[in-house]
Amino acid sequence: MVLGHVSLSPKTCGLPRGRLLCSPRSLAHRINAGKVVNIAADPSESVAAMHARAKAKNKQINEQLWQERLLGPGMDRTVSREEALNNCSWAPSSNHRNNEVLWQTILNEAKKAAKEEPVLASFFHMTVIMHNSLEKSLAFLLANKLANPTLLGTQLTRLILDAYKDDPSLIEACVADLNAVYDRDPACETYLQGLVFFKGFQAIQVHRIAHWMWQNNRKSLALALQSRMSEVFDVDIHPGATLGRGLMIDHASGVVIGETAIVGDNVSMLHHVTLGGSGTGTGTRHPIIGNGVLLGAGASVLGPVVLGHCTKVGAGSVVVTDLPPHCVAVGVPARVVKRLDDDNVPTKDMDQIYDLILDYII
Repeated sequence: MVLGHVSLSPKTCGLPRGRLLCSPRSLAHRINAGKVVNIAADPSESVAAMHARAKAKNKQINEQLWQERLLGPGMDRTVSREEALNNCSWAPSSNHRNNEVLWQTILNEAKKAAKEEPVLASFFHMTVIMHNSLEKSLAFLLANKLANPTLLGTQLTRLILDAYKDDPSLIEACVADLNAVYDRDPACETYLQGLVFFKGFQAIQVHRIAHWMWQNNRKSLALALQSRMSEVFDVDIHPGATLGRGLMIDHASGVVIGETAIVGDNVSMLHHVTLGGSGTGTGTRHPIIGNGVLLGAGASVLGPVVLGHCTKVGAGSVVVTDLPPHCVAVGVPARVVKRLDDDNVPTKDMDQIYDLILDYII
């Protein structure tokens, strides 16, 4: 998009009177009332060279005016880790179900589904209806997904239930995640679907168990769960990574999150997102994703950068620098192209088109 407009006057460039050599106009030029900047012509230059110089000047003005007029103040600032993770934190809304209400809803949905589809009746009975709590249902479901000949389902079920008993916040985070999936994914018609069929949700819950084991110094077992999760769900999240509540990974295939990454509350990401590290040091090597951030499909965030809260990153973008809060960033490398209103939370509407201007280039 071009906001500035550079011209070479006939007098300075030796053109016939009435002719004006200038860089192409655009919609943004018309919006901004045609700011025209004359530049001096060199008599030894050809018209083509002067035209090229005018276009280069035009591009420079474009960048300056973009910052001044569209982004507004504050878009060049960085944000601290604390600020990114303290704003837009998870808080249940009036339509969210707590553990008990959610479980009863899932139970009713499972009974209805079993009646409507007899082929799946046994599946729904084994995974949901025969259990008396969300914890036991989820433990059974995840254990059977991850089990293999050397990692028995009965052992995994016991381990997962032990984790839920030791740290009730794990199941609280699970409830927040399932509410988030139902809220943000129009393909999720029932809570039952999110629980038993959506591998993004299931992978997050496996990671939460693996992270609990990692923190309790059971690192070999945590890494074994990570390995099985990668094989089963095609989602690779290191057990050392920290994930907030109300997290949704849509489709999930190809998602990679490194060891020292931190993902805040109310974050949504799509398939093939990478939160990758940079360097071989033992300190923080991976990004911090602030609360309320939306990461489009195939987005990569590399190195120990901080993404401010309520920021939106376009599909296929590569982020290698800090991003301020409430902005839209696109491209390779990603750059800020728009400022969002302070009350705009991208994960609420999951819109991946409207705020991404039509003429950015990747």
